[in-house]
Amino acid sequence: MPTACWNLLSQTALGALMPSSLSKDASKVSTSSRCGISKCQTRLIIGSFRAAGFPSPKSCVKHERVQPTSAISDILTNDNSTMSTADVETENIGLFGMDSALESYKDHFRYRIMRYVEQKKLIETYEGSLEEFAQGYLKFGFNREKGYILYQEWAPAAQEAEVIGDFNGWDGSNHRMEKNQFGVWSIKIPDCNGNPAIPHKSRVKFRFKHGNGDWIDRIPAWIKYATVDPGKFAAPYDGVYWDPPPSERYQFKYPRPPNPKSTRIYEAHVGMSSSEPRINSYQEFADDVLPRIQANGYNTVQLMAVMEHSYYASFGYHVTNFFAASSRSGTPEDLKYLIDKAHSLGLRVLMDVVHSHTSNNITDGLNGFDVGQSSQDSYFHTGERGYHKLWDSRLFNYANWEVLRFLLSNLRWWIEEFNFDGFRFDGVTSMLYHHHGINTTFTGNYNEYFSEATDVDAVVYMMLANHLIHKILPDATVVAEDVSGMPGLCRPVSDGGIGFDYRLAMAIPDKWIDYLKNKKDEDWSMKEITCSLTNRRYTEKCIAYAESHDQAIVGDKTVAFFLMDKEMYSNMSCLTEAPPEVERGIALHKMIHFITMALGGEGYLNFMGNEFGHPEWIDFPREGNGWSYEKCRRQWDLVDTDHLRYKFMNAFDKAMNLLDEEFSFLASSKQIVSSINEEDKVG
Repeated sequence: MPTACWNLLSQTALGALMPSSLSKDASKVSTSSRCGISKCQTRLIIGSFRAAGFPSPKSCVKHERVQPTSAISDILTNDNSTMSTADVETENIGLFGMDSALESYKDHFRYRIMRYVEQKKLIETYEGSLEEFAQGYLKFGFNREKGYILYQEWAPAAQEAEVIGDFNGWDGSNHRMEKNQFGVWSIKIPDCNGNPAIPHKSRVKFRFKHGNGDWIDRIPAWIKYATVDPGKFAAPYDGVYWDPPPSERYQFKYPRPPNPKSTRIYEAHVGMSSSEPRINSYQEFADDVLPRIQANGYNTVQLMAVMEHSYYASFGYHVTNFFAASSRSGTPEDLKYLIDKAHSLGLRVLMDVVHSHTSNNITDGLNGFDVGQSSQDSYFHTGERGYHKLWDSRLFNYANWEVLRFLLSNLRWWIEEFNFDGFRFDGVTSMLYHHHGINTTFTGNYNEYFSEATDVDAVVYMMLANHLIHKILPDATVVAEDVSGMPGLCRPVSDGGIGFDYRLAMAIPDKWIDYLKNKKDEDWSMKEITCSLTNRRYTEKCIAYAESHDQAIVGDKTVAFFLMDKEMYSNMSCLTEAPPEVERGIALHKMIHFITMALGGEGYLNFMGNEFGHPEWIDFPREGNGWSYEKCRRQWDLVDTDHLRYKFMNAFDKAMNLLDEEFSFLASSKQIVSSINEEDKVG
């Protein structure tokens, strides 16, 4: 690390605010002392250690990226390739050149590559191209055509179907739909006096009769907006026909910012971003919160809970309407304003996309289309395979043609309609394995990753998804939430990988919570901390973080609250002398976040409010807390009040980001830890 960088941070943190139990003599930082690195760390230094810019010794091994063979790369990524799946059997796979141990599982890799190539070729044969296939929203759902509205819905289990809504008094007898050989129902609804028969913002539903003769009403699967009557308790959502006139459509004004050297992510939840106990709006977030994010030096915003979800306390992870932006915070046009405002500030925007499962809701969710039919005719698997017992949610059948169309189109929709710059895929571990990671400990043994437990259907879907995303948006950033550490997850599809750009380093926050709960300061091991922070695969990039939304959910608390607890209620004023608990807490809060950023990955993430040490925890309104929003907001006044000590943690967070902006240590290719000092607790 350049001397100027080290001096800047050492003056701030290793000096006046270093707690006595850790300091001894913080000035004794040596970049040449022997660190007694363990066998585990020695192996990782060559393969994956990357320190915060410390100069590498001349003996350090320099790694070059292994290029995939042209033939295998061609068949995996070239849409015009003439190679067949048989060629996979005789070609080397790029991943093997980076990790020869993977060759023992060559049959597994060849099988999944063959499945990927075959699926991609079938799509290209029958749909024109993967990109065209992923424009299902132009065919399904409601689409305005010249002189009529076309509505199409895939529901092979339905015996009869009709469209109902405000426009026909909820009587579908004059709007019966026709079914084709693929189970797709359709209807053309002619204009009335030159105007659309279904007015903009009017409610609509899909009514169908299934095998037992019952008629049921469901929100259309491809609906682009859904709302609920706020005056009715636990009211079901209604689908809304969204087709604003040109004068009301938001027009994007600013280009997407370029892909930064290193990704510094600000994880945010629009609904809980207000300082008041209420749900915040897209426009308020854009005007009030985005400038804070930019000022602190982040270059990327990751938005949670964008896809519509009827249960607010699910944090957005039990999606009910995949193509609809959550109406709690505003309209689709309001969300576009937010994203455009972010782009104007130089901020890229990622979306939490949930394709690992869906809400179990029947009346307002995709699950309502399951009426006991076979998996072939459903979005989901049948029986136990179609149900996640811990999440109480439904699981997709990724081998189904229409499921692939639905999910791939969903990705393209958010990129092209809303100008998102990429995604954070939720629940990837659950997708990768038939056991979904339940009651499973991953030790790093390769047999855990490549066996009959691997869900190859889901792997193929994610390969298709990543290929599609980077084809239509080459600068996209795609992050996988995976705790297993599957090899090849973050290698390009052309190498035989799954194609993500980053994996969340999920073990890091767990390590910090373990230390904060169970260890005295003097028992903290720099060797163990360093090994945990650097335990990642070479050439597979990670997003490091000390805490995200997960660490603050009710039952746990933020890092700052772990460190200072009740002292945060009464001793954060600069007008009084700080007690040792607060001095220690602020110093360790800084050091925990900085060493995580410095050693933990090639990108960094922080959750909204934790940059200034937000106290307490997150608790969404629910019956158990009297439907209170008190713990479901962000107390911005804490950092804005000049005489409170929160400003020190916020200033340090900004200094960290600006340091990387100037010296690019997150993106540095230097990969060695040159000093670990247990006595001085310096690494």
